[in-house]
Amino acid sequence: QCNIIVRYEQGEPWNSLNAGTSNSRSSSNICHSSPVPELPGFYYDPEKNRYFRLLPGHNNYNPLTKESLQNKEMECKRLKLLEEEEKQKKKTSRAGLNSSLVLHKRQLGLLSSTNYCRLVHELKVNCMKRRKVEIQSPDSSVTGTNNFKLIVADTACERIFTVNDVEHGGCKYGIINLSGLGKDSLTVEMYDNLYFTNRKVNSVCWASLTHQDSHVLSSSKLCLMGIAETPGCASLLPASLFSNSNPGSRDQPGMLCSFKISTAWSCAWCLNPQADNCFSTGLIRRVLVTNAMTGHRQTFGTSSDVLAQQFATQTPVLYNGCRSGEVFSIDIRQRSRRGHSWKAVRLFHDSAVTSVHLLQAEYYLMAADMSGKIKLWDLRAMKCVKQYEGHHNEYATLPLHVNEEEGLVTAVGQDCYTRIWSLQDAHLLRTIPSPYPSSRDSIPSVVFSSRLGGSRGVPGLLMAVKQDLYHFSYNSDNPCCPQTRDMDPPALLGDSGESC
Repeated sequence: QCNIIVRYEQGEPWNSLNAGTSNSRSSSNICHSSPVPELPGFYYDPEKNRYFRLLPGHNNYNPLTKESLQNKEMECKRLKLLEEEEKQKKKTSRAGLNSSLVLHKRQLGLLSSTNYCRLVHELKVNCMKRRKVEIQSPDSSVTGTNNFKLIVADTACERIFTVNDVEHGGCKYGIINLSGLGKDSLTVEMYDNLYFTNRKVNSVCWASLTHQDSHVLSSSKLCLMGIAETPGCASLLPASLFSNSNPGSRDQPGMLCSFKISTAWSCAWCLNPQADNCFSTGLIRRVLVTNAMTGHRQTFGTSSDVLAQQFATQTPVLYNGCRSGEVFSIDIRQRSRRGHSWKAVRLFHDSAVTSVHLLQAEYYLMAADMSGKIKLWDLRAMKCVKQYEGHHNEYATLPLHVNEEEGLVTAVGQDCYTRIWSLQDAHLLRTIPSPYPSSRDSIPSVVFSSRLGGSRGVPGLLMAVKQDLYHFSYNSDNPCCPQTRDMDPPALLGDSGESC
């Protein structure tokens, strides 16, 4: 088998038409562009000044494949962004936006408190710098042994529930106490127990059964390869199972519950008093609402698998996102019925919906799908009013984080980049590269809060990737940002918005 090598003299002139045919996905654009033309089945190496033949991805004789070139291009981009992060060569998200200009306009009365707060938060996002967090544990065998798969903060952001992948399959749970996360020392304590599951955890949320955030609700399916319909379960784990994770609580031993169900894709806990102690699980073509105390169940049949769920707090209404792209709501006070007559709200995406988030006023719903689209829906007008561009997803179930107090939207893409948008106008504020090369098993999981560790905690972004934990400081004492003390929280969304 012969490889064809074609030399190209860079001194030879080419017209603008040929120069424009260069493919952006080829290796000629790795780290810098080249004016050479695109040849089908070949790629141009600017360092060696020659064309090389591309081989199919399954051919192991020559590692030169389109997939390897794309991976090389992505890795080059990531390293370049990391270098800019280290050198703090970060540009402001908007042209001309800086702290001096914001303060000057505020002093002249040209900025309201709402807009001032919003712009200051944008400046802080651009000032965040990554620092590694030291994880300590009473059991030395706990830390640094398993990869983080998922982290979820409780209501006060004092604790983080972690799901870790285990080398021989299955998942292991733990709780990280953030009280030691301070300005001077970045140290947290991780508490573990012997609770291990051989199931694949698809969704996790905090549950308030005996008191606020007393339990953790998880939905999972059994990790048995080759079996199409394997049983799953929804589990309620008391937080007190994890040693010293919440010393003030004393959960009853009988509150450790496990409900056997079919494959579960999602779960949600209801905080509305009209559906007290109820939780929901999204299954294959149905929704199951269960009372954790009585065991009573309601079943709602759907036409597609339910991948994302969230309860409203003002009313006992459950919002669901489906594999078909449909988003619908259920009033769980009604009896179980078949068909679509009980669906109060029906919205549609072009791809499978992986995350839904209801805003506090409950007039707006944000949803993300597997085509990378993030849309903000007005539930009164039943239309999309904003779209957040740049998110990358093709097939993964990725969460969406909305912080209304700061006016920020955060999402981690399948390309392992963490992106932060302005909630008000959907402007992309920052793109954060992962400390590790992009891969399926190294997608970061993040938590953002202005009070990490409690009411007196430190603000910032917490990122868990592989076996490491990183903190991106969002400190109000940062000299590159003006202060927001004594400012009212921004009014993030008005009653009007242009349709996307």
